[in-house]
Amino acid sequence: MRDYIRQKVWQRLSRSHRRFWKVTLVVVLLGLVVRSLPYLAPIRAHDLVQDQQAVEFSDRNGLPLGTLLTRDQDHTAVLPIEQVSPPFIQAILAAEDGRFYQHGALEMKAIARSILSSIHAGRITSGASTITMQLARMLEPAPRTLSAKLGEIWLSWRLAAGMSKQEILDAYINRLPMGGNIYGVEAASRIYFGMSASELNIAQASILAAIPNNPNYLNPYDYWEPLKRRQVYVLNRMVKDGYITRQQADRAYEEKISLQSRQQGILAAPHFLFWVASQLPQSSIPHRMSQIRTTLDRPLQQFVEAQVQQIIRTLAPNNVHHAAALVIDNHTGEVLAYIGSPDYFLEAQLGRNDGVQALRQPGSTLKPFVYELALENRIIRPNTVLADVPTRYAIPGAKLYSPADYSETFQGPVRVRVALANSLNIPAVRVLEKVGVPTFLQRLHQLGFAHLTHPPDYYGLGLTLGSGEVSLWELAHAYLILANQGQVKPLVTQINSPLIKQENNPKSLIGSATTWALITDMLSDPHARAKAFGVDSVLNLPFPVAVKTGTSSNYRDTWTVGFTTDYTVATWVGNFDGEPMRQVSGVTGAAPLWNRIMLHLHEHQEPTAFSPPSGLVQRSVCALSGMRPTPACPSVVQEYFYPEDLGEYERHPDTFYQGVSSGSDGQPSQYRLNLPEEYNEWLAMQPREATLSSVSHTLPEGGKLSLSGNHLKIVSPRQGDSFLLYPTESGAVQRLEFKLAATPTQPVEWWLNGEKLAMDSSNSLFWQLRPGNWTLEVRSGDMSNRVSFQVQLAENRATRRGFLIAPQGNHQR
Repeated sequence: MRDYIRQKVWQRLSRSHRRFWKVTLVVVLLGLVVRSLPYLAPIRAHDLVQDQQAVEFSDRNGLPLGTLLTRDQDHTAVLPIEQVSPPFIQAILAAEDGRFYQHGALEMKAIARSILSSIHAGRITSGASTITMQLARMLEPAPRTLSAKLGEIWLSWRLAAGMSKQEILDAYINRLPMGGNIYGVEAASRIYFGMSASELNIAQASILAAIPNNPNYLNPYDYWEPLKRRQVYVLNRMVKDGYITRQQADRAYEEKISLQSRQQGILAAPHFLFWVASQLPQSSIPHRMSQIRTTLDRPLQQFVEAQVQQIIRTLAPNNVHHAAALVIDNHTGEVLAYIGSPDYFLEAQLGRNDGVQALRQPGSTLKPFVYELALENRIIRPNTVLADVPTRYAIPGAKLYSPADYSETFQGPVRVRVALANSLNIPAVRVLEKVGVPTFLQRLHQLGFAHLTHPPDYYGLGLTLGSGEVSLWELAHAYLILANQGQVKPLVTQINSPLIKQENNPKSLIGSATTWALITDMLSDPHARAKAFGVDSVLNLPFPVAVKTGTSSNYRDTWTVGFTTDYTVATWVGNFDGEPMRQVSGVTGAAPLWNRIMLHLHEHQEPTAFSPPSGLVQRSVCALSGMRPTPACPSVVQEYFYPEDLGEYERHPDTFYQGVSSGSDGQPSQYRLNLPEEYNEWLAMQPREATLSSVSHTLPEGGKLSLSGNHLKIVSPRQGDSFLLYPTESGAVQRLEFKLAATPTQPVEWWLNGEKLAMDSSNSLFWQLRPGNWTLEVRSGDMSNRVSFQVQLAENRATRRGFLIAPQGNHQR
């Protein structure tokens, strides 16, 4: 019995023993398989190449501009481990993983202790992470959970399977979180100390090695004292591991360390640096620290920045908070200064917005291009006279587009030069109507206005007044083409960049060089713009300069763009949030900034004069009509002509001024101003004395001027107007005002469909609306005027006819 029991016990023990060894063998085999799997999917060093890294910029003369963020807004700079200062390698090993070269991807004792502790607590209580595990966590960040820890271990094995210790340490030090959005020892060294990580001493190295332990709360700018306490720990570990002596550690702790400005490595032109970095092709960025020499002139950049800030302070009472400026070398297309806002680092004041690239309504700054296109296509001539008179255009919905200047005044007959130089709206719209919106839009695309992407009908005739949206960058580029007489030059931002091959497009010519030179001549004529801007405005400089201003709807944007033979300067003043300024136009907002920059650029050397339009000839013309002057013409000026137009010039003398009687010397003593019929409404709207004064100030001594034509004019309603009569529940009377342009000196009779309404000496009368077709006539002495209009009963409120609407942006000069 005893033997039987012994036999049974032995059998059971044998089975347990065999089961144990079987389980052990399975576990061992499973462990070997699991441990071998990483070698089937190793991570190689070339898999961890960092192509999203910061770029170091300098200006055209080698002056530093700063180290800039990568596209994902992280400061990252890569430096090969063999170039990193040895004290930093020693400091980071001592602080983070003293036995890095002695163990594998994991330190098993520490891992086992961490897992047991975490299981007991139900959460991760201690890391026990090696440098390899920390690198794994940098590559695939995850919450601190048990499953995440197992994933971290798996990734660590794959790293160890494919990379040497040196390669792992290289990837690690170049990804270290170093506070804020700064990553890698090289980026941290440049940003905090202004030097490469290859130059770090023990004190600086131990400070940087202390940061990764808690990057958010060991930021040198905000937590210097906690960082110094962590430095003590790092130095002690370096002493313990035999890297330095106690005396070296004490000296390093006591050493005074100077930090760079909080601007995190950006010394000047942050908006410019961000723009250039955003244009770098992804595929061309190298794996190591990138250095770019830009076209910027740092002293000029800092001068313009100071002027922007001063102008904003001056205009602050007018609710002006932002400005931008761009300076370009006309000969090379190089960008010399680029200011996107008064202060990039004032986030509360929207300082990070880039006013150079922002899309805004350009006001009147596009007008030169429509005039150039019309002159190029011979739609108008340099001596053409345009009518600046009340004008209405029918648009979809049976509404009327009535462009006007903010002054709500009209100049009557104006030559092209005067219309452009004084930035008159109605002549510009008339020219665009002749050119065609599709043709003009196509030309703007040729000039580089890439953001005008809507069809022509979207912009309408308001395109020449700024109904589209463009950037200051695009506008400056277009004026650079104008300054180079149609020669296309790309805007250049880099000098011999190793990162990007500058486009060497063959030079191309847009339009006619002669026509561009003619537009330049008009924009640089201070006498032509004197009526609107005066003779002593900020647009008049002591050297030849062509300039154009613009103001968008409701004073939201003001612009000034101009050039000499050497430089193009574009400025914008406004508010990034679109809030209107208070009575600030282009000449009072952006022009003073433009003026200061231009004077500074030419402080030591004045520019040469603009070349006259090649192939054109000058002739005398009557200032009002643009025709060959006669003895009756009181004011004669010089204007350019195409040679083929000289025959027409000789055959048709001035018809605007006519001598009607002669004095004893045979010269006319009485003159009559005989304007075409299209000016009748404008004449009727002007006070008679003011009209005569404005066109007769240069008559011969003793000469008298009279006006021809009918000057009794109905201005409301207008010929062909349609009105809808809406029924009202209260039965309220709806009235229409009949109005004359001015009050005649004699009594006025009002007639409607042949029935006399009233006789009154005033210039207006109210009439109760009634459906029908109506003819309104007004009589005063031997003068009369009539218009026809229509009144209909409204059936659908969605359709409103006959109401005059303002254009999409009546833009001021």
